[in-house]
Amino acid sequence: MLRFIGFFLVVVAGTFGEMCISRAMKEAGEVHDFRPSALVQVAARVTRIKWIWIGLALMTLAFFALLGILSVENVSFVVPVTALSYVAGGVGGMLFLGERLDRSRWAGILLVCLGVGLVIISKK
Repeated sequence: MLRFIGFFLVVVAGTFGEMCISRAMKEAGEVHDFRPSALVQVAARVTRIKWIWIGLALMTLAFFALLGILSVENVSFVVPVTALSYVAGGVGGMLFLGERLDRSRWAGILLVCLGVGLVIISKK
């Protein structure tokens, strides 16, 4: 059960954290000037957006969950199973960020699911 919770945290917290950071960066605006002073201004602007902090907290949680899983499972099992984050990213991007996914992207997500299924079946 703990392993399931760990995988769940890696996939869901990590993916939702990435979506929160994406939302924060879209709120902050596109970066056009890459001089150090301009980047400092962007960083200052981004730190005032709540989504960046939520995203960083969720990604931190996912990172430590990944460390926990890697301490008890083989990396050859963990990495493919965490690829379910592609599914969570597709669904979350659509629902949370209002992105549109075409058929070819859904086909790719389905292929990832099939691959994860094969890895899980091979463990038994």
